Amino acid sequence: MTTRQVRVERFSVTSAKSFEAVVARLEAAVGHPDMHEFRMKVASAKTYAELEKVIHQAIGVSGFMEFTRFDLGEIVRKEQGDQAPQSLRLLIGNPLIMKQMLQPVPDAGSYAPVTILIDGRGDGVHLSYDRMASLLAPYGSAAAMKVARDLDAKVEALLMAVC
Repeated sequence: MTTRQVRVERFSVTSAKSFEAVVARLEAAVGHPDMHEFRMKVASAKTYAELEKVIHQAIGVSGFMEFTRFDLGEIVRKEQGDQAPQSLRLLIGNPLIMKQMLQPVPDAGSYAPVTILIDGRGDGVHLSYDRMASLLAPYGSAAAMKVARDLDAKVEALLMAVC
């Protein structure tokens, strides 16, 4: 049995824009493939080049696609009504980037795709992201860390752009 301690760095930025505006800007930047169709296309790709084409068709201008979302605020609104804070968790990523981290560090699959948390608070709309480099640091792979740092920079730039 192995236990590994992972120290997480969280990047957060606060926007004065409305929750809806922030979500709309983020949605405009990431791809939204039909996931059932996407999985079928991935499975039917005969070559890596075909797989890359499928993925490039699925990602948005940011280089990421949305895998799924969880409207966390919906649960709270059931109890507190429409006055409850909004909270949305998006899982976004790029399978080609994930592959580059997964090869040297198989445990990277626990962290990809990444989570973006968007939540409304009294001081604005917060966008939060747990840095991949901090999650992979304990594994000691220079190759995975380079990819993770590049990923962190892309995600953080995306979050800054939607603010």
